Amino acid sequence: MGDYGFRVADCRLKKAERMKQTTKDKEMMKEKIAQIAAKIKEGGNNVVFTGAGISTESGIPDYRSQGGIWDKYRPVYFDEFMSSKAARTEYWRRWVKDYQVIVGAQPNPAHLALAKLHEIGLLRAVITQNVDGLHQESGLPDEKIIELHGNTRRIRCMSCRQIIPIENVQQRLTAGDPAPECECGGYLKPDTISFGQSMPVAEVEKAAALSQESDFFMVVGSTLLVQPAAQMPIYAKDNGAFLAIINLSETPCDEICDALIRQKAGKVLQEIVKAVEKL
Repeated sequence: MGDYGFRVADCRLKKAERMKQTTKDKEMMKEKIAQIAAKIKEGGNNVVFTGAGISTESGIPDYRSQGGIWDKYRPVYFDEFMSSKAARTEYWRRWVKDYQVIVGAQPNPAHLALAKLHEIGLLRAVITQNVDGLHQESGLPDEKIIELHGNTRRIRCMSCRQIIPIENVQQRLTAGDPAPECECGGYLKPDTISFGQSMPVAEVEKAAALSQESDFFMVVGSTLLVQPAAQMPIYAKDNGAFLAIINLSETPCDEICDALIRQKAGKVLQEIVKAVEKL
């Protein structure tokens, strides 16, 4: 046959093996989607936990990956924000840039799939690490969403705790006010959790309770590395919930979950909802 003939035969064999593996992977994916859909359809306490990976498909960069927000610049810590006008000015300079990206983003198929689960009555709650407000934009009501890290679409006074209309703050920034303050004299800040700032007690407690009460718990787009948020799927699993994880990279809970899919969230969640609707 000669060297050339052997190389051709070897290439054909490898191609056949790849095609066989691809077919096997697709079948395994279908089985996992069907398994997840069946658990959702049972209609118990279905809770979904979302991280940055669900919003990257809407064009919002995450924090941890190469090229992400933390890779570009050092965070402004909460104590720096509260003690230094220069730090507050830098914080607001970054916020203006990042907020333009967020308000220009639209909910993607993953957000819309979760909104569909709510619409058909099969979603107890969404616990999210995200601050972009895209779950609300997709049609999920506020009472269904627990925001562990706040929401950058809200502005709050750090003294009187009043919520300030974001349009008001934008006008002041545009007019040249580099670090807006409340009429009470307090510092205004996007209603998100900064480095060094305490987590919101009520939201964390509610998230923990929902996780412990869940029958089905699905992680979407989170590496599960940030505490105490990362503890939620463990609470769920320890209390007997079916645990599903949809994430591109590994998580600390991969070994204990019941169904693991390493794919982008949008297409997978759309397929899961379609499977649910057929049951």
